[in-house]
Amino acid sequence: MSTTISPPDVLARIVAHKQQEVAERRSLVPTTLLERSQYFNSPTLSLLGYLRRPELSGIIAEFKRRSPSKGWINEFAKVERTTLGYMQAGASALSILTDTEFFGGKNEDLATARKFNLCPILRKDFVIDEYQLLEARSIGADAVLLIASVLEPTEVRRLGLFAKDIGLEVLLEVHDREELLRTLDVAIDAVDLVGVNNRDLRDFSVNIDRSLELAQLLPARLGRVAESGLRTAADIQVLRQAGFDGFLIGETFMRNSRPEKACAALIQQLRELQAVR
Repeated sequence: MSTTISPPDVLARIVAHKQQEVAERRSLVPTTLLERSQYFNSPTLSLLGYLRRPELSGIIAEFKRRSPSKGWINEFAKVERTTLGYMQAGASALSILTDTEFFGGKNEDLATARKFNLCPILRKDFVIDEYQLLEARSIGADAVLLIASVLEPTEVRRLGLFAKDIGLEVLLEVHDREELLRTLDVAIDAVDLVGVNNRDLRDFSVNIDRSLELAQLLPARLGRVAESGLRTAADIQVLRQAGFDGFLIGETFMRNSRPEKACAALIQQLRELQAVR
């Protein structure tokens, strides 16, 4: 039976578990071992660059088995088949959940996606420590997520600059105007892209108007990514017209038994919509 978590508790429980997890991993796999990975010093691919390529869809297709709010979404999906299918369908990049306790992911999922795909890969996790950034580099990630609701602005800047120093791009996730302005005021030099999460963490409701409301506040030099609640080609078209470069889509694809086919169908609809316009 899947277990879900009420909104007021979700972030606190995830962060507390992540602190314990990082301490355990550091004791088992020291940073010197991470730095010996075949990927650690290999060139990375620019997530921002791929999202701004006009011939691509701008879609960041996500591999996510479960979530705290929904429980299991697609417990038995295969990383290799799904991610290859995403890219063959026309996605611009991949997002891989690596949190195990709450999202059913693992580092091996990202390493597998890296093995079979030549595209930018975002490591989606709850980053609170530099060790996780070294870990991300060692498993083949090109970019990492930093979440404003989890980190103080000074922590975003410290972790973001560290990530960039080892060759990773940084996607800052915000939920509202206050998080956006407070964090960028301190950490704009440590961020490559800003993602607006359309999910309200108080009740898990989703509304793409969140992205539209913040669009004009996002600095032009930073990549703009809309996250959560994107279901149709029309959603993407509206957001693109508002200035967004990227569209992170997970559950819409993953709740299909063949997520890659759902991705292909949406991208085909997007192409048809663009052709009409």
